[in-house]
Amino acid sequence: MDMEQKTRGLGKSCALLIVIAGMERYAFKGVASNLVTYLTDVVKMSNSRAAKTVNTWAGFTSMLPLFSAPLADAYWDRFFTILASSSVYFVGLVGLTWTAFAGSRSATKTISTYFLYSSLCLVSIGLGVLNPSLQAFGADQLDHDLDKEFELLSGDQKDAKATRKTQFFQWWYFGVCAGSLMGVTVMAYIQDTFGWVLGFAIPGIAMFLLILLFLSGCGIYVYGAGTGTGLKTKTTPTPFEKILKFIKGRVVKKKKKQRSTYTLADEEDLDDMELELQERPLCECDDDAEPEDIEKASTTPQKMDDESSKPSFSGTDTIKLVLRLLPIWTMLLMFAVIFQLPATFFTKQGMTMKRNIGPSFKIPPATLQSTITLSIILLMPLYEKILIPVTKRIKNNGQGISVMERMGVGMFLSIIAIVIAALVERKRLDISQKVKTLPDYDPETVPFSIFWLLPQYILLGISDIFTVVGMQEFFYSEVPVRMRTMGFALYTSVFGVGSFVSAGLISVVEAYSTSTGEGQNWFADDMSEARLDKYYWLLALTSTISFVVYIVLCKYFKSSSDQGSEEEKAPK
Repeated sequence: MDMEQKTRGLGKSCALLIVIAGMERYAFKGVASNLVTYLTDVVKMSNSRAAKTVNTWAGFTSMLPLFSAPLADAYWDRFFTILASSSVYFVGLVGLTWTAFAGSRSATKTISTYFLYSSLCLVSIGLGVLNPSLQAFGADQLDHDLDKEFELLSGDQKDAKATRKTQFFQWWYFGVCAGSLMGVTVMAYIQDTFGWVLGFAIPGIAMFLLILLFLSGCGIYVYGAGTGTGLKTKTTPTPFEKILKFIKGRVVKKKKKQRSTYTLADEEDLDDMELELQERPLCECDDDAEPEDIEKASTTPQKMDDESSKPSFSGTDTIKLVLRLLPIWTMLLMFAVIFQLPATFFTKQGMTMKRNIGPSFKIPPATLQSTITLSIILLMPLYEKILIPVTKRIKNNGQGISVMERMGVGMFLSIIAIVIAALVERKRLDISQKVKTLPDYDPETVPFSIFWLLPQYILLGISDIFTVVGMQEFFYSEVPVRMRTMGFALYTSVFGVGSFVSAGLISVVEAYSTSTGEGQNWFADDMSEARLDKYYWLLALTSTISFVVYIVLCKYFKSSSDQGSEEEKAPK
């Protein structure tokens, strides 16, 4: 295979789905990035309650894939799952627009609040099902392209295939960040300038256009490996059903050969079955294929013990998979807690700082979140074109920096970002206390430029390049092909549980800080009295502990590819 073929770009279906993912992020960020401002200024929630509401909603949204992913993997067709969930998503955005409209017409916020939570719930359900299915559907397109290009894997071709997978996830995240950038900058300005009705209506329109664009790609999608390009509902048996069919066929075959003996299969037969399950998409086999055909599809035997010879993808195997990844998953939670800050307390900080550009224009505080995505968009090509080739030369391998190392670098950078945030907040509080004695004191604005918040935003953006992209590739690589939606669900659940941890941590800290002798609430509505700097230092400490434990875990964690290599090298 020549170099030109190795470096070939992504296919049309992958590119289209990356655009669709960007549009979804535009709609979501258009709502989520400035939601805390809507809750405090319009719905009149306290700072702590608004932050907990946003975090709980984000957590609920991110946790839903854990429940929807197993069903999507086993029973649902991904195409129609995406279509149905995006429609629910759209209905939720329409309801959210109606909430803002009803609230603007009524003096009481009771009905508006009721519809607000109902609409946010619909958005969560739609997004919670859509995201893992969309990413898994994109991975199906990638696998189809890779299978066509790399039929027999030599050492160099394995590296080229790994590079193409990394390229897909990097550009997927690039598309997500581009949509997020547009959602944060454009929608924050519209919401602050033209009101919340239009500010919520535009994301709804974007979601409607997303549905139309997704339907326009029907002719180029691959609907499951080996099913061709015709639009079909999923008729392929589930992994468990195929295993039972295979075992049943082996029993019948042995019965015919040995009338007096009933046995399942010898070790080599089971080797073939395991390889078929883990290394090849099951749906490549015809639905009516006989067990003998399935056996012939396998080419490389591998050793396995009695435990691994059990049917794959059962509930027990899913639990084993989750428990194996749980330690790494747990250490990523503090990164997810820090990940919630730009949409909550960082935005509230910015509302109290000097935001003027020129005589009349004021920067919407939520707009600073765009610096995260902007830094990702600008630095992602440098990451791919400079950092990866340099690390390949230094480490003398085809991959460069490993996925585990990538996530660790991002975690470390997030700790530096939160330390800088604590220092900047301490400076803002000092200035706020000094200007209180001045005659022209403005209680709503501290004479401290909002641009001092940029370093923490930019560092979080750089950390995202390493950790978030690394997390996507990590969970993608550590699950079997037919459990891929579950892998993406594990990735999104990090941010879901992290959101709940953040909301719980805020409640605990608020209860503790108000119960002390001083009675000083760290999250007071008066930002000149709040002590967010102490909260940031607490996050820095807990994140450092998680980072140290993560480093220790990485020394003992063996990836599925490493385990496969060891089994191949084991003496037969």
